[in-house]
Amino acid sequence: MLTTVVDPVYSDDFACLVAPLPPAIVERTARLVAVIAAHPGLSGKVMKGWKSVNFRHAVAGHVCSVFPHDDRVSLYFEHGRQLDRAEGLLEGDGLRKGRYLRLMPDDDIPVDAIGILLSEAIALFA
Repeated sequence: MLTTVVDPVYSDDFACLVAPLPPAIVERTARLVAVIAAHPGLSGKVMKGWKSVNFRHAVAGHVCSVFPHDDRVSLYFEHGRQLDRAEGLLEGDGLRKGRYLRLMPDDDIPVDAIGILLSEAIALFA
């Protein structure tokens, strides 16, 4: 589990996950994880094998995952195909059921749109 919602870098697992990445990606990943972890009902866990931070809801199950990459951070919604496109934010038309939001190091995090998408994703199965 993440140690704190406000500053996920205190988690040793999170620190190991982002250690090989550029500082801008580490910062973007930490901020995105904090935004998602603050959403009611979600709990996050670093998945070392997947190299991601996965978020679950007690009733809805797996909702989304944050995948940090060398040049970007991706927010993957498990059932993203069923979600609103959030003004074109979600990509992945070739994916069977998921969709993702790609964030580059200088991109603003669309906090409100992510909150709406998280609420929709939870509502699908809660």
